[in-house]
Amino acid sequence: DGYPAITPPWGTLNAIDLNTGKYVWKIPLGEYPELATKGLKNTGTENYGGPIVTAGDLLFIGATVYDRKFRAFDSLTGQLLWETVLPFSAIATPATYMIDGKQYVVVTAGGGKDPKSPSGSVYVAFALP
Repeated sequence: DGYPAITPPWGTLNAIDLNTGKYVWKIPLGEYPELATKGLKNTGTENYGGPIVTAGDLLFIGATVYDRKFRAFDSLTGQLLWETVLPFSAIATPATYMIDGKQYVVVTAGGGKDPKSPSGSVYVAFALP
């Protein structure tokens, strides 16, 4: 199907202790939908765009080209806490803002890197509890 058989080096999300330079955790980021339907999940995929981390240690990232998912991780452990599928891939770094004491995370979803998926142009915002 045109997808690599092994996880490329860019298919991971890493946390590094800046005091020691050592990895705190390292996990695959992204999935190939065709492989996930066959039970091959957490393969890691090509991704573009970085994460943001909130004061509450939540890490938000889109970035994955093929699965169109937007995810929240525990930034201290790398544990996946939440994910949702967006209308298009979020190949962008999210932003966070507050209105009347309520915090939100917003990301641009436009796709454009996967020739098998449509492209578009939307902003998607989520309220934090």
